[in-house]
Amino acid sequence: MAFEVASLKPSPSDAWRGPNFPLDEGDAYVATRGRFSAVFPLSVYIQFAYKLWPSPEQLRSMLAHLPKWVETDNYDIEARAVGNPTKDQMRLMMQSLLADRFKLTVHFETREVPVLALTLVRPGKLGPKLRPHADGPACGPPADDIRAAFANGDPNAFPRVCDLYSMQPMPGGRQLAGSRNTTMELLAAYLPSRGNLGRPVADRTGLSGRFDFTLEWTSEPDSSPDRGVRIMKKGGSPQKVGGASGSNEVAPSPDTSGSTLLEALREQLGLKLVSTKASIQTLVIDHVERPSEN
Repeated sequence: MAFEVASLKPSPSDAWRGPNFPLDEGDAYVATRGRFSAVFPLSVYIQFAYKLWPSPEQLRSMLAHLPKWVETDNYDIEARAVGNPTKDQMRLMMQSLLADRFKLTVHFETREVPVLALTLVRPGKLGPKLRPHADGPACGPPADDIRAAFANGDPNAFPRVCDLYSMQPMPGGRQLAGSRNTTMELLAAYLPSRGNLGRPVADRTGLSGRFDFTLEWTSEPDSSPDRGVRIMKKGGSPQKVGGASGSNEVAPSPDTSGSTLLEALREQLGLKLVSTKASIQTLVIDHVERPSEN
């Protein structure tokens, strides 16, 4: 699939422009009538096109062998497709655009790597702030753009719009995150971007269907790799995530100012993280060039 028309041009580094619909891995979408509009670096367009939500470590690994401009140079893309394609169809069109203009070629590899498995603390029992979507407020009608969706969303629900991950700062260094009509697979993919976990997270909850959740925790003042999560080995002393393997539960570091992310996961959602290994699909970028002129 391909856009009917597309304009691509370099843009100043401070000329960021948000997209006309969310470019994350989730399902949040609006009736774009075939229009795509954004100003981002190429790395962001690649993540959208191939439906990636990489952890910081995965993103660094994916881009390590590429020229710096892939991450730093902004590109203004205005494109239009025939009809009103779905979000996944827009991804396919973006793949075609990147292959045409950036000569981008990629392939996927399956690799066994250290991961954190997201599991239930107690089998069959959800935390108080995690519930089936059918038990919560219904999603609103489709909107013509993302601003209209927020304006018409449920003011008593967080976030107001379904299928979107939202986060907002709270007083005292606390953070509030949430999503409605999401899956456990998406929640697992989201977590590495919120905490200094050091590994991708894989869904091992066994929960199917759609869920709503809110999660509130206190950010740690020092986010360096030497702080944060540690792996508790049975019968032994804590070890940092980077140096452990096997099936070991990740325990939160002490925090006297409020719940850490890991404490909040356990207390509010009834979920925990366990260190293990898993086979995951990894995008490998084979070739890329600076874009051709329009």
